[in-house]
Amino acid sequence: MIFSEIYGAYFNAVAAILTAAAEGTLTGFRLTALVQKNAFTESTLSIPKALKTGRWPLLTPALQPVLRHRPTMPLSTLQKRWMKALLSDPRLALFAPDTRGLEDVEPLYGPDTFVYFDRYLDGDPFTDPAYIARFRLILRAIREEKLLLVKFCSRTGRRVCRKLLPRRLEYSSKDDKFRVFGVWRRKLLVFNLGRLEACELLGDATEAQRAEPMVSEPPENLVLRLRDERHALDRALLHFSHLEKETRRLSENEYEVRLRYDREDETELLIRVLSFGPMVKVTAPARLVAQVQARLRRQAALMAAPPE
Repeated sequence: MIFSEIYGAYFNAVAAILTAAAEGTLTGFRLTALVQKNAFTESTLSIPKALKTGRWPLLTPALQPVLRHRPTMPLSTLQKRWMKALLSDPRLALFAPDTRGLEDVEPLYGPDTFVYFDRYLDGDPFTDPAYIARFRLILRAIREEKLLLVKFCSRTGRRVCRKLLPRRLEYSSKDDKFRVFGVWRRKLLVFNLGRLEACELLGDATEAQRAEPMVSEPPENLVLRLRDERHALDRALLHFSHLEKETRRLSENEYEVRLRYDREDETELLIRVLSFGPMVKVTAPARLVAQVQARLRRQAALMAAPPE
């Protein structure tokens, strides 16, 4: 492991103790308190005793430091290379992370290391300066609870202008896009950040506006009839593990899977269902059944069309 959460806790705890000792503020009580804060609960039984008895020869009996300098925990070259690779991702760069100290470090891997499949190819333009500016303006509005005036194009092509209080940003790995969730007139407003044409930072939100709940549509039920071939049931349960679900056995290799989902996630959910091919049949709701049929007809028409 590049970063070890388990063993790193002990080093951090002892480093905090030695720092307090160098400042002349270390007492027996504070030593135990620093262990409780930086390590695990059971560590209070071992670390203070090891330091006080000299088994770990880092403190004198008077709790004075043996080291001449305060402890530092510099990152290894491997850790820096891993961080540089992560921070090279244009999606992370949207958050303007601090990259000081990594200027002369080679990334551990490049963006071409990973191959994505089952994903739309029209993802957001993460490197576009205008997109970056709008993303950071929305992020600032969320953090500072400020109102925004947004202008975007809806899915139907209609131009929309709204004043809203943004609440969160959400990334869709299937669409490779960010979505904005905000409150407009006590209603939940969701749109793709890539559809945003302009946004303007307004004043601070009022207490009443901050307290407004995001009232979204109630969850809906998607009912699937699944034929368990090629481990389709296991794959489906893993694929939809993030959703509340009920599974009922109909016959030896047929199952009914009922998924509860939010309406704003419907398009992405439909893409995932279609990826199972003939192993899955949508039986409800009727709206989604019609969408599946329409998509399959379009696909059949494209396959039947003569090549240009």
